[in-house]
Amino acid sequence: MSANSPEIGQRIVAAGIATNYHDVGSGLPVLLIHGSGPGVTAWANWRLVLPELGKTCRAIAPDMLGFGYTERPAGIDYNIDAWVAHAVGLLDALGIEQTDLIGNSFGGAIALALAIRHPQRVRRLVLMGSVGVPFAITPELDAVWGYQPSLAAMRGLLDIFAHDRGLVTDELAELRYQASIRPGFQESFAAMFPAPRQRWVDAMASAEADIRAIQHKTLIIHGRDDRVIPLSNSQTLNRWIDDSQLHVFGRCGHWVQIEHSADFNHLVSHFLAD
Repeated sequence: MSANSPEIGQRIVAAGIATNYHDVGSGLPVLLIHGSGPGVTAWANWRLVLPELGKTCRAIAPDMLGFGYTERPAGIDYNIDAWVAHAVGLLDALGIEQTDLIGNSFGGAIALALAIRHPQRVRRLVLMGSVGVPFAITPELDAVWGYQPSLAAMRGLLDIFAHDRGLVTDELAELRYQASIRPGFQESFAAMFPAPRQRWVDAMASAEADIRAIQHKTLIIHGRDDRVIPLSNSQTLNRWIDDSQLHVFGRCGHWVQIEHSADFNHLVSHFLAD
């Protein structure tokens, strides 16, 4: 991967971790936390969102601890506490007292926990296809977290993620497969969610009472046809978070921000600007 790859942004030390992050636009800050697919980076997750949000906000998207081009310290224990501390450390390093927060899937659980533990650091909250509440792990999520690198396995995962199979090209499969086998990527990924994996779903969940106590205005987004994270998760969050709204996209899997990027960007921009 060359240094001029779009996946490599700026670098800063956050909570002691040398962190790769993207910083686009100006105005009120919004922190975007990516999902946990194999080989994922902030850029891969948010590439269609950053330029649009950057027109009205300061959009900041880091590679979270253990992912992408962020440092992987030896012996690190990957868990919700470490990921929340890393996100808060990035805000501290950038001098940001309060931010809007967008979390995708695994990133939704981190965003939820951050809002609960550091409510003063968050203005508004967006949760997309979110983990963070109790649910029985789907076979599809078990397959994502149990990924062993091969082109066929990556193609199979992309078919799971996208409702529109037209998005899953051989070129995309090759790109994401190559991303998953970069030095260090699979080693850290395999260390995060070893079988049995229901325990990691449970470990990422926040307590119902804590979620119900959230006062932040919250936008919840889900693909109706999501096979990785059940729609019922977002319906639960909508019930538990008093000041929340739920938007469900039909003909959409786990990739709302990619499969319906224009509508996603319009919805989120309007919510944050309102």
